[in-house]
Amino acid sequence: MWATLMSDAVISKLVETIRARRNAPGETSYTRQLLDAGPERCARKFGEEAVETVIAALGTEPSALVGEAADVIYHLLVLLEVRGVEWTEVCDALTKRMKISGVAEKAARVKPAP
Repeated sequence: MWATLMSDAVISKLVETIRARRNAPGETSYTRQLLDAGPERCARKFGEEAVETVIAALGTEPSALVGEAADVIYHLLVLLEVRGVEWTEVCDALTKRMKISGVAEKAARVKPAP
């Protein structure tokens, strides 16, 4: 329970910090530079970090995976911010999915036409 509360607090604080960086000077804030570059750049950076996370997961050093996981979460939150998607929307989607099995949830998704 305590770990969950701490995790929620860390994510909430990071979301607030990212949002606040919209008003920070671009020359001192990497987050501001990403936000100013727009959704395309943020999406590419998130993708790069996701690949690095996969590579770290295949390695033998747990600390590398921890670091890359932190990077991918940060870049995901920046991507959500630049697109105007609230973290709470993601949490709501996850909460709904937790109410049914993963197999049933995937089956219920609308599949795009070929």
